[in-house]
Amino acid sequence: MKIFPAVDLYDGKAVRLRRGEYDKMTVYSDEPTEKAAEFRDKGAEYLHLVDLEGARDGVSRNFTAAAAIARLPGIKAELGGGIRDEDAIKRALDAGFFRVILGTSAIESFDFLIKMTEKYGDRIAVGADARDGVVAVRGWLESSGVEIFDFISRLEGAGVKTAICTDISTDGAMSGTNTGLFKRLAQGSHMDIIASGGVTTLEDVTALRETGVRGAIIGRALYDGTIDLSRAIEVAE
Repeated sequence: MKIFPAVDLYDGKAVRLRRGEYDKMTVYSDEPTEKAAEFRDKGAEYLHLVDLEGARDGVSRNFTAAAAIARLPGIKAELGGGIRDEDAIKRALDAGFFRVILGTSAIESFDFLIKMTEKYGDRIAVGADARDGVVAVRGWLESSGVEIFDFISRLEGAGVKTAICTDISTDGAMSGTNTGLFKRLAQGSHMDIIASGGVTTLEDVTALRETGVRGAIIGRALYDGTIDLSRAIEVAE
């Protein structure tokens, strides 16, 4: 299992939300590139970046900050948030991201997702972020009405290789992760499932590893210092 430190971008800063609520935002760094380099220097091979304004508004507003991180040597970064057409996909891949994450566009235009998956293969992942078992869209502000397990089944049928799955109810809450959900997702499909939300302790990392997920995203626990990144990487592997 791989560890993906999270860098969420808002107004060019590294921030964290609590349960996806924009009015519950904590700014952790005015220099997200420095924070990303710090994660790399502690052993991270991968980073998970989200343009929060892009996810909410559908237009990238933090691409300059994100691209600076993608150019860092020795790290592979994936990007999500507001990627809703092929031009945005190309721009991100050309900037150096190894993978882009489609969210709202994947569920609202499934034909587009199929076309992009056929064209770009495993460089396309999908964000399947659920609140009470239902996929949320537009920066988690709206419900799609689509049940997450049905959505994962459709993604697998479309040839998508990787799904980044967030349990919104635990994201940023420092309350522990939903291992039951992630075990069911990982064992119910042949896709690579990346788990996100609520990873608070090294015990959470161990529990996720045992579910069969291929990766775990850690955010607030790294910023608050409740998890040591180097130790988390050791436990995950």
